[in-house]
Amino acid sequence: MMTAPEGTLIFLDHAFLAAHTTLIFFNLFGWAWKRTLRLNLLSIGLTAASWIIFAPWYGLGYCPCTDCHWQVKEALGQTGLPNNYLTYLFEALTGAMVSDAFATKIAWGALVPALALSLFLNFRKKAEGEKD
Repeated sequence: MMTAPEGTLIFLDHAFLAAHTTLIFFNLFGWAWKRTLRLNLLSIGLTAASWIIFAPWYGLGYCPCTDCHWQVKEALGQTGLPNNYLTYLFEALTGAMVSDAFATKIAWGALVPALALSLFLNFRKKAEGEKD
């Protein structure tokens, strides 16, 4: 169990919310700018690798960011957290309640096309000989 002063835990809770949500949006849309195209591919690749490589130990779709964030929330006394970060995010940002299964489908349904687009644009850029 994580122990830290309550103010630190609250700060970490907000920091994880901001950073993790930003990471999700970057994974989905970071391909749109030439300057972030390569970094976007790396970020999506690391995300997908985490979801798949850690599956035998933690289940398919495991995210270290969510795991760390949930440790902070548990240290703050919050319980009953969902298995999927998007389930939490939907409720936190919109008040909408979605199931973990639905959130998982959204996550994969958004990440796979973003990865395909990022791969296409990265390899097209390389094939055309564009410089950074």
